[in-house]
Amino acid sequence: MNPEVRQAVREAMKDRELTQVELAQRLGMTQPALAKMLTGRTGQVPESWQKVLDELGLKLIAVPK
Repeated sequence: MNPEVRQAVREAMKDRELTQVELAQRLGMTQPALAKMLTGRTGQVPESWQKVLDELGLKLIAVPK
């Protein structure tokens, strides 16, 4: 995901007072896997989608529901 999405997730976690361990448990994943997603080392937008977004001048962002 792009930096804005990762930052929005971190802020939402902070607002809800959720640790990485707690969120990972809720999601059925490990804390190291979640940490990799939050740092951008994994969980990237698939290359084909990124190409579409780039071509159209769009970017993926997270907004509160």
